[in-house]
Amino acid sequence: MVDPYRSETRRQYNLKTLHRHISQEVCPWNVKFAEELPEGSALSAREFIAGKDARTVAREILAMDQAEYAAAFKGSAMKRAKLWMLQRNACVVLGNVGTADDLAALQSTQLHEQEVVREHAARALASAAATRAATSVPLTPDDVPARPTDA
Repeated sequence: MVDPYRSETRRQYNLKTLHRHISQEVCPWNVKFAEELPEGSALSAREFIAGKDARTVAREILAMDQAEYAAAFKGSAMKRAKLWMLQRNACVVLGNVGTADDLAALQSTQLHEQEVVREHAARALASAAATRAATSVPLTPDDVPARPTDA
């Protein structure tokens, strides 16, 4: 079975995404017309996200409950995406760029109420286990994803 998190297709996608990101930073047009946002701008990053890297945001999204989600994104178009959808995406992020420090956050979603979140968490955990095995880092019993039981 091809692991979508580590496949050649995923690698090519990540390279294209990185290229687009870098091109936004070095484009003379963007540099020439870049402006600081005014204080309190509606386009400013939310406090929940501001100044954090993708792994940190992903771990925090996985730990959120509905009330925290509603408070963090109140009045934002982000609420169009449901919490479980962001949690699925957070699993993908950690599957792509996560480290051993992120395993606990992924393991905590194995009993999530949404099947798609459980599936993406399992894939990310399997990807982390495969990466550690490929780099000769010994696996611990906690690295092997347990199969969630449906109650």
